[in-house]
Amino acid sequence: MEKEKLSDEKIPFFESKKGIIFAGGAVGIIALILVALGNPKNMGFCIACFERDIAGALGLHRAAVVQYIRPEIIGLILGAFIAALAGKEFKSKGGSSPITRFFIGIAVMVGALMFLGCPLRMVLRIGGGDLNAIVGLVGFMAGIGVGIIFLNKGFSLKRNYKTSSFDGYIMPIASVGLFILLMAAPAFIFFSEEGPGSMHAPIFIALVCGLIVGYLSQKTRLCMVGGLRDKVMFKQNYLLLGFVAIIVVTAIGNIVLGNFNLGFADQPVAHTDGLWNFLGMALVGWGSVLLGGCPLRQLILSGEGNSDSAVTVFGMIVGAAFAHNFSLASSGKGPTPNGQIAVIICFAFILLLSIANSDLLKKNN
Repeated sequence: MEKEKLSDEKIPFFESKKGIIFAGGAVGIIALILVALGNPKNMGFCIACFERDIAGALGLHRAAVVQYIRPEIIGLILGAFIAALAGKEFKSKGGSSPITRFFIGIAVMVGALMFLGCPLRMVLRIGGGDLNAIVGLVGFMAGIGVGIIFLNKGFSLKRNYKTSSFDGYIMPIASVGLFILLMAAPAFIFFSEEGPGSMHAPIFIALVCGLIVGYLSQKTRLCMVGGLRDKVMFKQNYLLLGFVAIIVVTAIGNIVLGNFNLGFADQPVAHTDGLWNFLGMALVGWGSVLLGGCPLRQLILSGEGNSDSAVTVFGMIVGAAFAHNFSLASSGKGPTPNGQIAVIICFAFILLLSIANSDLLKKNN
């Protein structure tokens, strides 16, 4: 492609390899800062965990240890919104199988809470020495590989369309509303007094950190699923370099700070069941390929005005509520029987969707 023939000096910084490495390094540093200031270890950012906490704060589940309106999520959406407006990339669009995306979002969340983390937390856990996350990474890659098979078979949720301009502003407006609820702390909002939900960085610092990462993620298109997909399908490593940078920076930072713990046992907010760590992240990888991006990418796209991604985010929040209301989420002790059954059901659902929306059935028509 013509763009690839240009040197890094001739293309925009954030579209260059130097730019994505800078962004990944910045995300790693910010994640370390958030942990140092109060977030749970290896959880400077975790889209799945933070959306779960928001679901609890809104009363959608009553697991008392995971209830808090995370400013990082608010910042990610608003940071992407600001970056999209500044770059004239904000566009209200939607209509690409929204109900399907909603249920894929639920399935992705079920897989993430089986593993206890999203792809971003997975690489942060690797940077902290958690070898369980390496098992998750192998599963994640396997899931992406299956998803790519269906992409090559013509899988598509169809194109989206320009919508009412107000549609694109709903997620940024909702984010501001969440921040108001966080600051006002009315009686109907729940806040954990113990457990991971009670562990958090100061509100305004967390918000600023989210804004920065949201801005950088929008500019660079940072996406773990996209990175691995592009490497396999197009032999491009641009996006992948961002996550390599995150791992390297967090590993160095954790070693310096004395938080690096190489091994499987005694890892924070993690379990050692290899099979279900693998399967949980395989489900996340497969589902995210079908969605066109990881949970982080869905948040960023929702800030750019994409209502399909907004629907996906709501699906993940509902999925988090289901996971805790019906004992699907894992804990440090390991997966639950209900969670194992749910993951299997979600795999069957994703397989059915993959076949139904590919060319495999069309050949018979």
